[in-house]
Amino acid sequence: MVRRRTHLTFGGAWVFPGGRVDEIDRVGPDDDDGLTWARAAAVREVTEEIGVVLDGDALVWFSYWTPPVISPKRFGTHFFACAAAQGETAVVLDDAEADDWAWLRPVDAMDGHDAGTIELRVPTWITLEQLHRFATVDDALSHLATGAPERFGTVIANDDTSPVALYVGDAGYESGDATVDGPRHRLVMHADGWHYDRDGFISRQRTS
Repeated sequence: MVRRRTHLTFGGAWVFPGGRVDEIDRVGPDDDDGLTWARAAAVREVTEEIGVVLDGDALVWFSYWTPPVISPKRFGTHFFACAAAQGETAVVLDDAEADDWAWLRPVDAMDGHDAGTIELRVPTWITLEQLHRFATVDDALSHLATGAPERFGTVIANDDTSPVALYVGDAGYESGDATVDGPRHRLVMHADGWHYDRDGFISRQRTS
């Protein structure tokens, strides 16, 4: 993960390396999901940002995020996963977009967020929550490659105690009412730590 420079969008937040699709990535026809160009952009951006070369064919697309409609700037984001190639774990920052980096276990990044030492954005936090369940990289990639990529369209609400991000499958998603009883698929952003509440999903055991 890298820490975004403070003058940039999401400045100060720890994120996965990435960026936007540029004209150089728009080679050949794209598919309905924008996946071909997004994959090319992911490889290019990671190389530019941290000096790590990825195999585009090895990237596993596992989620797609769109921000709330109230967001001043909206863009869709593909999330990919892959194993680091032998000898490709040395990171060299380009200094333009990030000012720090670290290889982190998902649980350590989330614990850092709870402790206030690491700032995370919602899509990053939920992705870490999903990844922490797997003991190895191979386990994670095998699982992520088996199903269709999940699409997260965020609705922001409040449950009378904390801000809540609602997703498809939550009883309050369509109405935007986080107090409605029923199925749950949400991130509850308590002041002392965030909690992913999803039916059938085993959340991380917080250490704080």
